[in-house]
Amino acid sequence: MKKVILIALVATSTTAFAQKASVVKFNAIDKILKTQSDTIQVINFWATWCGPCVKELPLFEQLNAAGGPVKVTLINLDFADKLDRVNAFVTRKNIKSKVLLLDEVDYNTWIDKVDKSWKGSIPATLVINPKTAARKFSEKEFTDRKEIEQLIADVR
Repeated sequence: MKKVILIALVATSTTAFAQKASVVKFNAIDKILKTQSDTIQVINFWATWCGPCVKELPLFEQLNAAGGPVKVTLINLDFADKLDRVNAFVTRKNIKSKVLLLDEVDYNTWIDKVDKSWKGSIPATLVINPKTAARKFSEKEFTDRKEIEQLIADVR
């Protein structure tokens, strides 16, 4: 009986603390872009329907799990009315990084604020060192964590 109760408690606690995406407007993203700290920001723009985006997510999760002075934020670009689908995806993939679902339909109003060179395709990643204001932007799929680590090294 004790074993059954323990299993039930563990299952309940895991579900209770599962990562959930928050729906935000661009001003929340802009706040992250302008945050002053000693922590390097790695911001990845992705969607559940984007194969290359989904394929590279484990690399960002590894980076996030490694800890250190790096913070990973995953900005989801699915439509806000798909929050349940995004949260189910995040739970199924056991994503631990912070996930924000951007509720801005007119991409042309905010893409240039992320990076002027961004043409709008995803996956896209911005690395910012708030201490030095150094920034690196990449509009491509990462296939190796070393590629992301190189972007981080470039802004140190």
